Amino acid sequence: MVRDNIDTDQIISAQYLNLIPTMPDEYEKLGSYALAGLPDSLYAQRYVKPGALDSEYPIVIGGRNFGCGSSREHAPIALGSAGCKAVVAESFARIFFRNSVATGELYPCECADRLCEELKTGDVVTVDLDKETVTVQASGVVHFLKPLGDVRPVVDAGGLFKYARKTGMMPAAP
Repeated sequence: MVRDNIDTDQIISAQYLNLIPTMPDEYEKLGSYALAGLPDSLYAQRYVKPGALDSEYPIVIGGRNFGCGSSREHAPIALGSAGCKAVVAESFARIFFRNSVATGELYPCECADRLCEELKTGDVVTVDLDKETVTVQASGVVHFLKPLGDVRPVVDAGGLFKYARKTGMMPAAP
């Protein structure tokens, strides 16, 4: 659970940008640093526990302007490597949204409701991409997501290049 204006430096600090996501062991390491740039004073519970490579939370809930800052594609890759399947936020920085889709790491889901004030870290929610909903398990309250539209099949395929190969837009990789 995070608030507004979570920038890419907070999602993955610049000191870890030397890790190369196409190398499997370095991709794995990226996940261990996901959201490690958040200030301890505001976020006492870490997204990935110290010494772990993955998070126990497959969904990140955010406020407005999630992923603002630089254009680093490492940000959605780090979250995806940590096991994040979806980020549900009121809004996204355009470049973070595009990088999430292009890499196929996670679903950037926009919700008009301010979930970051309703929920706390550890609350259980279910994201249903087909119904375009987020359901809060404790209360049964259902919130509606903005449709992903043409973005969904790209993320489903695993990113832009895999989608292009799958749909015949470019030849299969050798």
